[in-house]
Amino acid sequence: MAKYTLPELPYDFAALEPHLSAKILEVHHGKHHKAYVDGANKQLELLADAREKKDFSKIALLERALAFNVSGHLLHCLYWQNLSPKGGGEPTGTLAAAIQKDFGSFENFKSHLTEASMTTMGSGWGVLAWEPALRRLMVIQLHDHESLAAVGMVPLMALDAWEHAFYLQYGPAKADYFKAIWNVWNWADIQARFDKAQSVDLGLKSAAA
Repeated sequence: MAKYTLPELPYDFAALEPHLSAKILEVHHGKHHKAYVDGANKQLELLADAREKKDFSKIALLERALAFNVSGHLLHCLYWQNLSPKGGGEPTGTLAAAIQKDFGSFENFKSHLTEASMTTMGSGWGVLAWEPALRRLMVIQLHDHESLAAVGMVPLMALDAWEHAFYLQYGPAKADYFKAIWNVWNWADIQARFDKAQSVDLGLKSAAA
């Protein structure tokens, strides 16, 4: 059975300092992200066992745990690649034009994504996503890793709002973390994802006016 794996970071633990500390990245990646990978693989094993035994008495619990762990794993994979030691500034090209069209300005988008991330109930994410039906960019707010997500959207940019993403460095001043992370966004990575997302077609007739 295929298994999920923990990817290596595309940079050293200290590469995003002073905005994100080496200690934060080491614990976040090696402990928290790894826990989602292990959890996802465990749920796959339990689901396979349930099918073999034809015992689906715990199927709702298993499916929920699978969604939580797989989404946590994949969002973290996106998060790491969205960041860069040479990041920051603003996007250019077609991504910048789409942000201008769909949000009115880069500052509007920045405020929207930041506030969506900061106001998640408990733990969660703010995500910039491509919505194929309307062919536009949208910001979505995720509680935990998966709930409140609109089906069919393609995530392009993920802002981790869980405490483990910032607390060791910023403590309760999470607003400072949300301000600092704009200095390390890898716009080339986000642009590449935006370009690929343009080809997504859900094949849903009359899904949009």
